[in-house]
Amino acid sequence: MTVKNNIHPKNSYYSRYLHGFLNFLVPLGKKTAYISVTPHVEKLSGMYDYAVISDALGYENDVEVFLKDIRTHIEPDGRIIITQYNALWEPVARLASLLGLKSMKPQNWLSMIDLKNFAHLAGFEVLKSGSKMLMPVYIPLVSWFCNIIIVNIFPFSKLGAFHYIVARPIVSSAKSLSNPSVSIIVPARNESGTVEKIIAELPELGSFTEIIFIEGHSKDDTLQAIQKGVGAYKGTKRLSYAVQDGKGKGDAVRKGFAMATGDILMIYDADMTVPASEVHKFYDAIAHNRGDFINGSRLVYPLEKESMRTLNFFGNKFFSFAFSTILGQTLKDTLCGTKVLWKEDYEFIQSNRAFFGDFDPFGDFDLLFGAAKLNLKIIDMPIHYRERIYGDTNIKRWSHGWLLLKMTVFATRKIKFI
Repeated sequence: MTVKNNIHPKNSYYSRYLHGFLNFLVPLGKKTAYISVTPHVEKLSGMYDYAVISDALGYENDVEVFLKDIRTHIEPDGRIIITQYNALWEPVARLASLLGLKSMKPQNWLSMIDLKNFAHLAGFEVLKSGSKMLMPVYIPLVSWFCNIIIVNIFPFSKLGAFHYIVARPIVSSAKSLSNPSVSIIVPARNESGTVEKIIAELPELGSFTEIIFIEGHSKDDTLQAIQKGVGAYKGTKRLSYAVQDGKGKGDAVRKGFAMATGDILMIYDADMTVPASEVHKFYDAIAHNRGDFINGSRLVYPLEKESMRTLNFFGNKFFSFAFSTILGQTLKDTLCGTKVLWKEDYEFIQSNRAFFGDFDPFGDFDLLFGAAKLNLKIIDMPIHYRERIYGDTNIKRWSHGWLLLKMTVFATRKIKFI
């Protein structure tokens, strides 16, 4: 194996397609080893954020040993990407070889199950998987239609010319510090009745807990309540506040994240429909490397009577199914306001935000899109969802629902149909 800038010479349609797909999977700025089998095998040296192993496992005598060797050169919070010819295409390849259309060396024909099993044996956890490319030769319009649209629709999604997996090492993450600090961002608009309870009830976590209120141009006295609560507090939590510059929860969250000094970033909605006592579950999950991005899920435990309207419930179900399909990771509730991630990962999401654009006023989709693009492991955290104890919801069901639908279609184009 060798480290090189490009895996395949970009002189064929298949190679150009594969090159573009791998460029999509590998975030900008990551130290990456591109690995292929050569007549003169060279060992990797040094450590890498990503290792891309493309169409190479078919020629390895011992795939498990090969992957275990790669693992020793991957950072604890790094990733491997494997692409490999789909075993279902073996008869086609053999026929092409017999007809003299393509030379074919003897190789291992690995199924998706084989790839996942070898990854597990070598100490990796698979985050994403799939198959791509139904038409490996170029035919104007036909190739685009088959390789961008049809291959992403079941059952054709199982028939692509190559499989791919994205996996992370099964180890304690380097970012999992012994006692990481946490910054809790609380966007607050028309929520003056909960400010005092939030300050009192949010738990102390890690080496320090920072609570940052971002006031959103309220019509009630939320700002005054925050100022009073922060000024009167005498405990060990670090409290601060600011007024957001723009409008919308997404804008408030980004301002709070910019102010944060903790290792872990957390969003907590000021309506307190998620009990403050359950916040520690999110912290424990990310601090112990159960996932890279912890997403609240309100759709597991029974809902309190007035906590979620029936139409909102089915809308959440729809968007959860859509996003699970788009992102390649199962999500039960995409719209829960409580989300937790490492500050380091957020900074990477922020630096790559131009890929999706700054169009999400809620902030939920922006973070989920970014987490998926960064190949983070997204984990649902079931929570108990309560009725509001003060005020009315800031959600406008129809206009916001339409905007969410448009963002879903946009994400499908940017992430799925590539």
